Amino acid sequence: MNADLWASQEAHLLVESQNPGGLIRLGRRGRGWRLEDLGHRIGCSAATVSRLERRGHHADLDLVKQAAEHVGVPTHVLAASLGLTRVTPTRVLPDGPRCAEEDDMRRRTLLAAAGLAAAGLAVPASLLASATDALASMPAPTRSPIPLDARLVTARALFDAGQNARLLEALPGLLADAHHAARGRQDLALARLSATYSLWSQVLVKVGGYDASRLAADRAMVYAEWSGSPLVAAAAARELSIVLRHQNQPAAAQRHILDAVSKVEATGLKSDAQAAAYAQMLATTSYTAARAGDRDQALTMIREARRAARDLPAQAPEGRLFPITPAAVDLYAVGVHWALGDAGAALEAGRGLRAGQFATPERKGRMHTDLGRAWWQWGKPEQAAAQLLSATRVSPSEVRDRPAIRKIVTELRSKHPRVNGVRELVAAVSTGA
Repeated sequence: MNADLWASQEAHLLVESQNPGGLIRLGRRGRGWRLEDLGHRIGCSAATVSRLERRGHHADLDLVKQAAEHVGVPTHVLAASLGLTRVTPTRVLPDGPRCAEEDDMRRRTLLAAAGLAAAGLAVPASLLASATDALASMPAPTRSPIPLDARLVTARALFDAGQNARLLEALPGLLADAHHAARGRQDLALARLSATYSLWSQVLVKVGGYDASRLAADRAMVYAEWSGSPLVAAAAARELSIVLRHQNQPAAAQRHILDAVSKVEATGLKSDAQAAAYAQMLATTSYTAARAGDRDQALTMIREARRAARDLPAQAPEGRLFPITPAAVDLYAVGVHWALGDAGAALEAGRGLRAGQFATPERKGRMHTDLGRAWWQWGKPEQAAAQLLSATRVSPSEVRDRPAIRKIVTELRSKHPRVNGVRELVAAVSTGA
């Protein structure tokens, strides 16, 4: 190991910011080791090494010392990074969940709704404004006689069917009643409330309402922690990591999803539901890492996700919190390679995917849009148009409501108007067919 590595500017900054995990990562990469290589040497999984490198002070100290020794971090450098010697660190405020003033949140979400409508999205501005306004000023309970569980299932079905406008219309009343039911702070009621906020966050991400989605995801986290359910907490952490990724906060996104992985792993993975949650967390971690440009972690995590999902059924049981399947992990792999800029690998990962492997229109549409953007990245407009057109036929909202996909349609129209399928695609998106 080159001693100059530990005298480098990068090592100096890691010491000053008290980041022992970063030093371990620096040493591991200096030796040319993958996450699995270091994990094998210290007797743990690649996922644990990844958390160790990113959590630093919050990881097990004995494991930190063991990993540091294996990658060659000098004792005095490690001690300084742990704050055990006289080094004045640069203190950085965490970029995790933040509380917003309700009035300001209301103003910004209303403006965001208007902006989304102006961009030509399918969700009406008044509907989006009403839905996001409920986050700032909770409406009165509806007193509906229909049980909350049944209404939450119906709301989830609307999301799965790509009926985003109808879902946004139903959510304020559902949220108000879920809050009313959780007054007694019973675990099940709190878990249900968290799930409602998570669903709200999901649909807002779909239509590009990231500020309001962040608030919903933050609240989902709070109520999930109160519920005491590690799986509900993992679901909320996943939604928060997704919206943080969209808000260009990759470090915070990674931190939240890796903490979720740790909590699910701590359950012992004794049931299929826990195994499914673990596979889902790994897949999300992989995609988050890919969007952050961390190729090593992205590819390692998608491999682990595939291993975790290999014994799961081809079709998830109805009502499972994390309905992930082996095919769903392969679809994540398509997205991972696309995010890493490798369109060929993305299309190879999706070569065996078929719409029939996915149970909901939303997932079928997502398969087509993910393949479509991979073809577009590879410079194949005809194949891209064909996939996006297929998406409009099974779940139009996957193309109409997602800003990034609409951008591809716009570019196809302007740059390749005569390519087969482009005119039909533009017409389908414009008319809402």
